Amino acid sequence: MKNALLDKIREEKIITIIRGVKEEQMLPLLHAMYDGGIRFAELTFDPLEETPNALTADLVRRAKKEFGDSMHIGVGTVLRARQVELAAAAGAEFAISPNVDARIITQCRMHDMISIPGALTPTEIVTAYAAGADIIKLFPSDTMGIPYIKAVRAPLRHIPMLAVGGVSVENLREVLSTGVWGVGIGSGVVRHDLLAKGDYAGITALAKQYTDIVKDMRA
Repeated sequence: MKNALLDKIREEKIITIIRGVKEEQMLPLLHAMYDGGIRFAELTFDPLEETPNALTADLVRRAKKEFGDSMHIGVGTVLRARQVELAAAAGAEFAISPNVDARIITQCRMHDMISIPGALTPTEIVTAYAAGADIIKLFPSDTMGIPYIKAVRAPLRHIPMLAVGGVSVENLREVLSTGVWGVGIGSGVVRHDLLAKGDYAGITALAKQYTDIVKDMRA
């Protein structure tokens, strides 16, 4: 099952990052993204507060109940092992962190969740992969730029990577051409100005711009 999900990530290419969205907006937002072709969504934990942990896990549970296996839901900004436990109990399928923490990677493996820690340098990337991570989140990829992604990929092309940070409709094709498995996209799809207006059709249109590029490259 885990291998099948990894294949699906590689096929779909896009994981959307949902941060700072109101509870009542979550399901309509997920439906809007789904209509635009998105099949993977990351619901982030709040690193500054304890109580939102339970809320994020509950939102994962509701999303899984709503979509079943048609949309894959994971958690992000995972900084504590307890968050992995809460997410796993809620049905989350993957956990994404901004950093490398062997304890969190191990916890993900214990719960049969896909582990996607964040790393930037070759040493961090290799360390995370050796610790059992499934995919490495190259973050922040936009700070270093496309040449850096290519340079890192050259000797480490055996390690699955996602590029996260600054991915846009304009550069998506170039980013994917570096050989990364996929990308993480936040504000390019999850536009808070559109959410504030209830413009979910606008969210769908944005999502479709990205997924159309993936479809075109796949063809």
